[in-house]
Amino acid sequence: MQQPMNFLSKFITLAGPFWNSENKAVIRGQSLTLVALTILQIGLAVVINEWNAALFNALEQRSMPGLLTQISLLALIFMVSMAVTATHLMIKRRLQISWRSWLTTKVTEQWIHKGRHYQVTHIQSAGHDNPDGRIAEDIAIATENAIGLCHSLFYSLLMLISFTQILWTLSGTVTLNLIGVPIPIVGHLVWIAIVYAVSASTLGWWIGQPLTIATNEKQNAEANYRFGLVKVRENSQAIALINGENNEKIRLSGLLNAVVGTFNQQTQAWKQIMLFTSGYSVLSMAFPILLSSPRYILGSITLGALMQSAQAFQQMASALSWPVDNMAGVAQWRASVERVLSLVQALDDLKQEIARPDPQRIVVEKGAFSILSFEHLCIRKLNDDVIAQNINADIKLGERVLILGDAATGAKLFKAIAGLWPWGNGRIVLPDGDPMFFMPPLPYLPDGTLREAICYPAAPAFFNQKLLQQSLKRADLSDLIEQLDQQDTWEKVLSREQQQRLGLVRLLLNRPKWILLQEAFDALDATGEAEMMRMIFEELPDAGVLTVTNHCAPEGECANVHQRQLIL
Repeated sequence: MQQPMNFLSKFITLAGPFWNSENKAVIRGQSLTLVALTILQIGLAVVINEWNAALFNALEQRSMPGLLTQISLLALIFMVSMAVTATHLMIKRRLQISWRSWLTTKVTEQWIHKGRHYQVTHIQSAGHDNPDGRIAEDIAIATENAIGLCHSLFYSLLMLISFTQILWTLSGTVTLNLIGVPIPIVGHLVWIAIVYAVSASTLGWWIGQPLTIATNEKQNAEANYRFGLVKVRENSQAIALINGENNEKIRLSGLLNAVVGTFNQQTQAWKQIMLFTSGYSVLSMAFPILLSSPRYILGSITLGALMQSAQAFQQMASALSWPVDNMAGVAQWRASVERVLSLVQALDDLKQEIARPDPQRIVVEKGAFSILSFEHLCIRKLNDDVIAQNINADIKLGERVLILGDAATGAKLFKAIAGLWPWGNGRIVLPDGDPMFFMPPLPYLPDGTLREAICYPAAPAFFNQKLLQQSLKRADLSDLIEQLDQQDTWEKVLSREQQQRLGLVRLLLNRPKWILLQEAFDALDATGEAEMMRMIFEELPDAGVLTVTNHCAPEGECANVHQRQLIL
């Protein structure tokens, strides 16, 4: 866990620019309004304190007119309090959701920028696991709780200032005889309240330290469990086909046991806090009245002054007890902020890793011609072990090149071309102005209509109905034409072969000049795969094609449809 000042400075550096963002006028206006409403809330608390004294004085004097006056004032206080509280809640929640949206957008853009979401999984860092939970849940807690905690702290400081003054005035001067020497003590209730609250806060903070650790561990365990459930859902078909349910039950049970363990750890920490706070709340209710009652019995103060003193003591002690009262909230907030900062730090580490000097990184740049070139290219693992080296080749438009060797190495080459694998050295010169069309083993099919999934990332309106139908027929998927506007989770509904054929449909729609096939038809046999490639070459005879596949032997049918081979 980071040191408090270092931790806060990092959080302010990350999230603080929100108040200087594009909508800073609205944001600052809402912040000032929130401050003004908080001051009004304190003003109402002071008014209620004065009203409380007047009410008990009227009761002590058995004054019916005085009682009726206080009832009328109560109605006015009631209406003003409701208006201030409701407005305060609306402004605070608007500010919370605005800050959350801004920070979520900032971190998401950093995470999803130029394949960082993929690359970050390869670096040695503890801060990139479960990024979905960190972005969706922890940012919400980090921003919303920050505003809530800051407001409550500001409210407590104002309350402390206001009620210290009231309690000081009501305390008067008490003379303490010490060994026959009279010692006048001014504002004795204030000093007692300070000692009382500070002692309780110090003890409570010490008791609550284990809760911060337990909360952080529980949130990590919860995130891991959610991720495990999502993984089972996303791979449900594969698990069912190989009867892996028992293994998944054991794995999920282990993750759940971790949640239960951290929950029990948090419960133990909570128990210590609850034992302390329950006793503290009971004592706080009676202590101030018992403290001032001798002065009332002696006739030094009225009943109203007694009740006002007791209430002022409670308000002052409550303000001083902010650390104890908000211990759990601070623990949860800090744990979430730590998780967000860890993700951002992992992304920053990745950025620095990629920005290392050129000799230690693969250089990918645009060339002046329609040629894809590899110049002294070496692909390495993150630990600098060589995967492939001395790759030198020029591939022109219209050429069909089969990449032989380990398919995983070929996949790394494609990632290097896409800029997703910078680890290595040498140069890749891309064709100028000609985007690469990558066909992975399975195309990404977002949820929604089938039409949207096929046309992704373009809008469905970008391709006309006739072209879409022709492409589906060409890929032998005529049966899906009637389902184009049907919504479903297509990656679950369609078989692997159907999904790979949809990848072909997407290719035929876009008609790119450069095509990179990475085991794009491995659901078919070698003959079927060769037929798919012949179809691509017939439809796009001028395209440059690089193929990585496990099916092609150097002299096989698949190899024969290519013009040349590149051996890694």
